[in-house]
Amino acid sequence: MKVSARSAVILIALALIGAAAGSGYVYWRLQPPPAPAQVIYGSGRIEADEVRVGLEVAGRLLENRAVEGQTLHAGDILARVDPSDYELQAARADAQRTAALRSASQIDAQIALAGHHAMTARADLDRYETLDRQGWVTAQRLDLVRNAYVATVDQAVVLKQQRAGADAQAQVAGKSLELARSQLGKTRLAVPLTGAVLERLAEPGEVVAAGQPIAVLANLATVKLKVFISERDLGKVRLGAPARLHVDAFPGQNFPARVARIDAQAQFTPRDVHMADERSRTVYGVTLEAPNPEGFLKPGMPADAWILWDAKLGWPVRLLAPE
Repeated sequence: MKVSARSAVILIALALIGAAAGSGYVYWRLQPPPAPAQVIYGSGRIEADEVRVGLEVAGRLLENRAVEGQTLHAGDILARVDPSDYELQAARADAQRTAALRSASQIDAQIALAGHHAMTARADLDRYETLDRQGWVTAQRLDLVRNAYVATVDQAVVLKQQRAGADAQAQVAGKSLELARSQLGKTRLAVPLTGAVLERLAEPGEVVAAGQPIAVLANLATVKLKVFISERDLGKVRLGAPARLHVDAFPGQNFPARVARIDAQAQFTPRDVHMADERSRTVYGVTLEAPNPEGFLKPGMPADAWILWDAKLGWPVRLLAPE
């Protein structure tokens, strides 16, 4: 059976149309579904607040347990410096305090004796004054007795002043002892918070200054993610709005977050930021905060984020990142 040229052309055209329709259908099926209208998508990397920790006293570093990448828990001993000098300072202050207390005790005995002498001298003066009124003693003898009494009183006053000085020395030595013991306790550095070691900055054997950082920790209790949104979506985002994060390390799991900050100024889209609308040239940074009690989210992890701006519609069943 012969096929006319016109029929052949029609068959070819129908075949091409069918192929185009099939290709269009396949392309349509392969396209990701449109993003839910109630969420705004963003991406970035997990960040954490960095804490530079160091000893409050200077000395030669004996130990530094910071290992980069390791998680440390609050209260763990992180580092130690040589405590020898601080032990000597504490011992000296303790000895000075003991000596001042012993001196005060000795002066107390002298004060008691001076008081007894003053009472005796007062009794002698009373007796000689009576004899003087009766004309039995000379004025010179009475002056000698009166001067002896005044001397004993003056001696008691001087001893009491010395006692006050010894008390002051004991207090100063006691405060010096408290300071020395406090510094001695600071030769051991406890981890101030639970976090991951980002950097180790000092090695045993080095002499470190007071306050010199020896390690950098990341506070993993709460992590942050900064995403960028277009000006078109800026009016939809509110502080405290709920958000969800997703990282490749935990497929199928979303982490709750919230909007903690919205930048007040726009900036040009960073080169490493992927946005659904690539026509956006200026964007606004939005910082999300996520509780991280288990420490699953680590600094540097790439993450996808969705901000729920329309709470009435609620969260969609599936959250997909735009391709």
